[in-house]
Amino acid sequence: MTDHDWPVIESVTEYETGWYTGGYDLVEQPDGSTKRYYWAELPPAVVVVAVVDDQLLLVEQFRPTIRETQLELPAGIVEDGESFTTAAARELQEETGFAPDSTALLDEFWTCTGVLRHRRGIVYAEGLTPADPDLDSNEFLTPRTVPVEEAVDVARRPPTNDATIEGVLLAREEGLL
Repeated sequence: MTDHDWPVIESVTEYETGWYTGGYDLVEQPDGSTKRYYWAELPPAVVVVAVVDDQLLLVEQFRPTIRETQLELPAGIVEDGESFTTAAARELQEETGFAPDSTALLDEFWTCTGVLRHRRGIVYAEGLTPADPDLDSNEFLTPRTVPVEEAVDVARRPPTNDATIEGVLLAREEGLL
């Protein structure tokens, strides 16, 4: 199928929160019927896989949305004009107090395509040196490390999230963990 197989009859933004925009597209399906497909649009985000001294660098933070504390990979929003790799270096320093010598994009992709308009980049960072952290006003997190050989098990331990599992598995597949 091509894009023209599903013409958009109407696109409606129902709300804007400053964090994301939500609405729906009324589309004509291939059988001629119409349906509203609801979506939320978020800015691109980056997830950082960083290793220091054979330890995977994670952050521990409470996630109000699910009411759980998670051990997860550092992550954040890609600001206007930033690449995934530049955003990764910035977010890593802000959240963990480590600045990387180099970063490499492992992959970028759409996430939760049934409901989200959201791109995610997974970036590997290495050559970490201590730097000053700079947490946002809504970030209450603590950097933690786990041995690289335990990374997959830790990433899969509940509660977990898609970004952490994706990042760890991609880095392992690339032979970086």
